[in-house]
Amino acid sequence: TVTGLKPSTSYEFRVSAVNGAGESAGSAPVTATTRSENGGGDPGDGLPRHALVGYLHASFANGSGYLRMADVPDSWDVVNLAFGEPTSTTSGDIRFALCPPSECPNVETEEEFKQAIRAKQAAGKKVQISIGGQNGQVRLTTPAARDAFVRSVAAIIDEYGLDGLDIDFEGHSLSLDDGDTDFRNPKSPVIVNLISALKSLKARYGEDFTLTMAPETFFVQLGHQYYGSGRWGGQDPRAGAYLPVIHALRDDLTLLHVQNYNSGPIMGLDGQYHTMGNAGFHIAMTDMLLAGFPVAGDPDDVFPPLKPSQVAIGLPATGQAGGGHTGPAEVVRALDCLTKGTGCGTYRTHGVWPELRGLMTWSINWDRYGGWEFSRNFDGYFGP
Repeated sequence: TVTGLKPSTSYEFRVSAVNGAGESAGSAPVTATTRSENGGGDPGDGLPRHALVGYLHASFANGSGYLRMADVPDSWDVVNLAFGEPTSTTSGDIRFALCPPSECPNVETEEEFKQAIRAKQAAGKKVQISIGGQNGQVRLTTPAARDAFVRSVAAIIDEYGLDGLDIDFEGHSLSLDDGDTDFRNPKSPVIVNLISALKSLKARYGEDFTLTMAPETFFVQLGHQYYGSGRWGGQDPRAGAYLPVIHALRDDLTLLHVQNYNSGPIMGLDGQYHTMGNAGFHIAMTDMLLAGFPVAGDPDDVFPPLKPSQVAIGLPATGQAGGGHTGPAEVVRALDCLTKGTGCGTYRTHGVWPELRGLMTWSINWDRYGGWEFSRNFDGYFGP
């Protein structure tokens, strides 16, 4: 028994044996994270201890079909409305509208949509606006764009009575300027202005405001090898570009659910490259977030671990929803490894995290298209 430990803190332990002949060599290190101050039940953000997060195609149609808000199953604890998009890449002016009837013949009215949101919230669910997506490039290059972002996003939240905000910046939305090499002290305007905007929105709405992020692995875990254009230039300036945003907002961040799909091979903490679509990829990528990792290969420059309650694993609901679809059995194996320490295969995690928050999927619409396989398999994984 170890006493006097701080809540929500990662500790490293080694074990040795002692007898009359002396002390053995220490074991390999094992990392464990203490529970939050409230004992690991509800972490205090209004979500259940374990949660399912899904995106709802609210503003557009695709092959998965339109799904009304009222028809979203109760399995989903967080519903991210996809998407709010800018009027232009650098305007910061974000707009959201329901899918037009010409694209979605079964779309509900605005009032029906708002009523359905209120019903979800009355049932304990969170409904957020998600900004960006594949087509919504957002670059807050100026203070004016930053201020427009705050005003326009707040207007959407107020109009629909939403609980919070999801940042799904992809493509070229975030990048690091040449010479911007310290994730703790970013200098690039698009990074600095985004951090400022999100802090402003959090301050505006208070502690109950939920903030989630859905970066791609290129913007997070790739930072273990490459960060921005590098000390000597020539690298992709987007590599690891989410790290300063996550770090600056780690005390305000409700959930980080990195998209473990549409990804190239990523080097894990074991020095090996991991490819998407299997349990090993999800284990290695999640282990990096929960253990922390050196940035740009520098052992003296470590991105600190996040709390397990802040981390969910992002997955495509079906093979059509995104590259790297992982079958249910492999997802269960990854969850068993990360939360129970079993079935990890050859990868040695840096801890066991029963407080891992849950799973995110793109998307609720695609899950319906796939016969609800995702929610059916994982809604009950963590128990009540």
